[in-house]
Amino acid sequence: MRAVVYDRYGPPDVLRLADVERPVPKEDEVLVQVHATTVNRLDVHTREANRRGGLGVSLLSRLVSGVRRPRQRILGSEFAGEVAAVGAGVSEFAVGDRAFGNSGLRFGAHAEFMPAGIGFEEAAPVSDGGLNALTCLRQADLRDGRTILIYGASGAIGTAGVQLARHFGADITAVCSTKNLELVKSLGADRVIDYTREDFTRNGQTYDVIFDAVGKLPFTRCRASMKAAGIFLPTDGFGNLMRALWPSRRGDKKVVFQIPPRQTKQDILFLKDLVEARKFRAVIDRTYPLEDVVEATRYVGTEQKTGNVVLTIG
Repeated sequence: MRAVVYDRYGPPDVLRLADVERPVPKEDEVLVQVHATTVNRLDVHTREANRRGGLGVSLLSRLVSGVRRPRQRILGSEFAGEVAAVGAGVSEFAVGDRAFGNSGLRFGAHAEFMPAGIGFEEAAPVSDGGLNALTCLRQADLRDGRTILIYGASGAIGTAGVQLARHFGADITAVCSTKNLELVKSLGADRVIDYTREDFTRNGQTYDVIFDAVGKLPFTRCRASMKAAGIFLPTDGFGNLMRALWPSRRGDKKVVFQIPPRQTKQDILFLKDLVEARKFRAVIDRTYPLEDVVEATRYVGTEQKTGNVVLTIG
């Protein structure tokens, strides 16, 4: 079968299309013939061994993915496709079922039947941004009356975060660039701030929750914009990890970072139900054929994408 592989860390050019042996599912596993997948932030950081995060983050990344070279040669965590084979102990799925899901760091699979009424390209990008946003927001007790600012609201995690925060009933302020203001507002934001024209940390507004959906906002920069006992939800950053591990006093503003993230099949079911109720959708920026994975990866690496970048197969 065809797959995109890489044998060393580096720029997008280390990726190449190759023929690899078709996997055989174990007793409790399902083999999915993937029709659509994505290129996301996890793929970029893993391929680079997280060089952008500094030496400490790079070392941590390599301990997970392989010190000298990648342990797992095939990237990609999100998928949508058809079940091609099932292990002897699998009863929930059958060959030919349409499935979607996410493999996370181990590139295995949280899987569920695809939402009704959407195709493979629309289903593949539901899980990564959706699961990451859901994992974060559930730690913030979002509900009616709670205020949240979502920084980087036009990315994969950000667009998912806006829709989920709306579902939970929060009052949403979203921060993004000029070109995405209308999109983010259409997803459910109550108000949108154009970061090229306004610095939200200087407008005097405070929030119960600040969600950094792009991993670029230091806690120290936004601390004054948090209410007493406010919660900062990061999605990246070694410093944020250290702050989350440091015990905080009752009533303090704090960083909440779930380590490791607990993502379950029930979370996939939750997103599936929202998709079928038309209360959630994955925003897709560009779609590329698998053969153009290097070009797709370069685009994701610019950090200018809106929502998700999809790869189609076959």
